[in-house]
Amino acid sequence: MNKIVIDDMFLTVGTPTTAGSKMLEGYNSLFEAEVLTRLNAAGYTITGKAKVGEFGVDLLGETSYFGADYEKDTLQYPAAVQVKSGEAEAAVVLDVNGAPRRGAAQNNLVALKPTYGMVSRYGTIPVACSGETVSVVAANAADCREVFAAMAGHDAKDGTSLPESMVDAGKAAVTKKNKVAVLSSMLKGTSEEVQAQIAAVSENLAKNGVEVVTVDAETIAYAGAAWNILMSAELCNNVSRYDGVKYGYRTKTYTNIDELYTNSRTEAFGELLKSAILFGSETLSTENYQKVYDKALRVRRVISEAMKALLADCDALLMPAASVTAYSKAMVEADKYLPYKENFYTAPASITGLPVVVAGGVQLVGNAFSEDVLLDLAELV
Repeated sequence: MNKIVIDDMFLTVGTPTTAGSKMLEGYNSLFEAEVLTRLNAAGYTITGKAKVGEFGVDLLGETSYFGADYEKDTLQYPAAVQVKSGEAEAAVVLDVNGAPRRGAAQNNLVALKPTYGMVSRYGTIPVACSGETVSVVAANAADCREVFAAMAGHDAKDGTSLPESMVDAGKAAVTKKNKVAVLSSMLKGTSEEVQAQIAAVSENLAKNGVEVVTVDAETIAYAGAAWNILMSAELCNNVSRYDGVKYGYRTKTYTNIDELYTNSRTEAFGELLKSAILFGSETLSTENYQKVYDKALRVRRVISEAMKALLADCDALLMPAASVTAYSKAMVEADKYLPYKENFYTAPASITGLPVVVAGGVQLVGNAFSEDVLLDLAELV
């Protein structure tokens, strides 16, 4: 295996990096992302880039400045399509708001979002830095494991990269319990097809000797609301660098610096991103900082502790990756804020930084540093 596709959130030399936005159309970096350096050193060939939605915050790439991908009226995740078609054996992507996991689930592929800090983010387009994670999408668990091993490791250039000593200690502390818990509270709003996937995976795990239990943890269901606040606030700060001055799109219509900033951003950013920026700005305002943003940080801690308590007795928490098995064009066009609603299912792993594997159309979220255990479970699905 040596053919890898990357998504358009990674800086590359000689190939534009746009993050799916008109703001960065034609932007060429002077250096490449650390993970690409590591993949090349391990003998992998980067075959090209896959489109992403603008700054990776949408469902499956529908907000890309370069257009959405549909097949028979069904929204497609470009990186997953390339893996499924055999154009690449795996895709290395930046999971900002769950799109890679939804794409893998809806294409019957395997995805791995590692423990936060296990893979360097140096050279990626920053959006929501406290939760975004370099991830892998592949046809099977073995390929995910192989690519992850080539990328993982401490990087001094990334301030969020975990030291090797912490990783080694974390891995040593992981004990396999051969037990998985289905989170009934996370089945809210799911289709019959998704519920059937949960049941099928549970049955397959049980047939392979894994104890499957059902638990109700309402606290976890608040992760989506908290993550929407934190993600939007961080996004607001990160995209403030795009002002039409040093690089990126610059409006042709302005008479002063304020108009340059305003018109450049108005013309270059898409509707969903503008909404996220405004929401994030309001969240960080003097009036709302304590009662909204600070409260979301506190909720993050509560959810992290609740997840830790649940995982003390099992290897993984089983939950949906999305409410449906496919998104129709009508669904996408009817609700532009659907990505903020669908991350109800992906936010628990995003906000806590815990590893998650998608297999059989569902998610398995585990303890920190339990990637190997999760991939072992995926092979049983």
